[in-house]
Amino acid sequence: MKLVVGLGNPGREHDGTRHNAGFWWVDRLARSGTSSFGRKRVFHGQAAKLIEAGRECWLLKPNTFMNLSGARCKRSPSSTGSRPRRSWWCTTNLICRPGGGQAQKGGGVAGHNGLKDIAVHLGPDFWRLRIGIGHPGDRGHVSNYVLNAPRKEDFPLIREAMERSLELWPLLLQGKTEAAMLKLQYQGQG
Repeated sequence: MKLVVGLGNPGREHDGTRHNAGFWWVDRLARSGTSSFGRKRVFHGQAAKLIEAGRECWLLKPNTFMNLSGARCKRSPSSTGSRPRRSWWCTTNLICRPGGGQAQKGGGVAGHNGLKDIAVHLGPDFWRLRIGIGHPGDRGHVSNYVLNAPRKEDFPLIREAMERSLELWPLLLQGKTEAAMLKLQYQGQG
């Protein structure tokens, strides 16, 4: 079983904020496979089962806030009670400009508290897909920046980055993660 976790914050007040780009990505992926999210207690959040080309994958939106993603996801089993063979985490990236993206395994967390919590609970060697949302220019403004909606001119760029990264989905589903990573970097990470 594969698990793709979109990181974000629960609650309607956070739906349109930059911090929820990970939720947007898994929502879009679910729609492309005609799946829909429902509350699953065993997954501690909203989950959707996606089956494509005979391969099964679970999509998850944790019901905890972004910065507490690791502990909750560590306890998320598959429907058979076993741990996922491979997990992908989709989140935001302040370093990439809006419209940029990055896929990598391991590496630092670049100050991202959600990724930091995942690294504490699951170890640092996990795959992550980051959607560029840009930076406010001042470190002191980051919290307010990520908890607000993208500027009107940035939103189409973020949506375009998500669409480009969704083109990688067939490679990810087949376990060709390195090929997916190289393809996204070739498209330009900004």
